[in-house]
Amino acid sequence: MPLNKIWDVIAGKHWPLITNTSTSKYSVGAIIMKMLQRGFTLIELMIVVAIIGIIAAIAIPSYQSYLARAQVSEAISLLSGYKTSFSEYYNNAGKWPNNITQVGSTISGKYVASLSIASGAGATGTVIIQATMKATDVSNEIANGTFAVASVDGGKNWDCGNDGIAAANTTIDSRFVPNACR
Repeated sequence: MPLNKIWDVIAGKHWPLITNTSTSKYSVGAIIMKMLQRGFTLIELMIVVAIIGIIAAIAIPSYQSYLARAQVSEAISLLSGYKTSFSEYYNNAGKWPNNITQVGSTISGKYVASLSIASGAGATGTVIIQATMKATDVSNEIANGTFAVASVDGGKNWDCGNDGIAAANTTIDSRFVPNACR
């Protein structure tokens, strides 16, 4: 029964249809309950499913990208901790350390497999320190990827990621690297 007819019944325009018993199929309560128990149509449910599908198609890749950037941030924080230690070592010894363990003890993390000196170990001039991401338990886009920091002036200034001389040792896509390192 259309809504305007129900309103007519409630308003009293069709009193002969209404009986005093609540079990009658024409009682006001029966008419309202029938409207309330109607539920959703198939097309309404299909529209909701389509909207959820569109939202999921947009949200899942965005979340995966966010997750990869968060995992790369661990490599950045581990390498940042070594920049000061490397600078102090260079200022005291006049050369870069031979091994990364000479200046620190943390050489891996939850997502980082290892930290190493990629270039310049035990020498003067340029040094490149790189973090290698794990092969498993990380986002597929950064698995086995490397992120590097580099210095050419004894640790006073550092390049990172896809910026400057560190770019040669960074294999992680620039989408997952901070803006300062692109």
